[in-house]
Amino acid sequence: MHINSKGEVSDDQGTKLGYISKEDIVFNNQGQKLGFIKNGKVYDAEGNSLGKAKKDGRYYNNDGVFILSTKTIGDKCEILDPEGHKKGTVHKNYKLHACATHCFFLEKEMKKEEDK
Repeated sequence: MHINSKGEVSDDQGTKLGYISKEDIVFNNQGQKLGFIKNGKVYDAEGNSLGKAKKDGRYYNNDGVFILSTKTIGDKCEILDPEGHKKGTVHKNYKLHACATHCFFLEKEMKKEEDK
């Protein structure tokens, strides 16, 4: 999972999955609103809270469970799971958006792997 400097979200093969608008709204490739970020909190398209992104790049779900973090390396940040495994990269301008990427794209990808 990767977010470039334009806010475009792609998978590890480079396939574009969606994008993040300048208004912090997350869309899929079909232009469907998946959710948004407001005041460091992540919401789905209906406005239901999904979790909170902390300024240090750590993301917690609604139950306070640590889900992922980011580690800055130059102008990019690595997206890391709780065990420190790399799950992707995000441009530093979209550091807080790594949590939204996880909610709307990475979780679905991880579920597909579990279903195999």
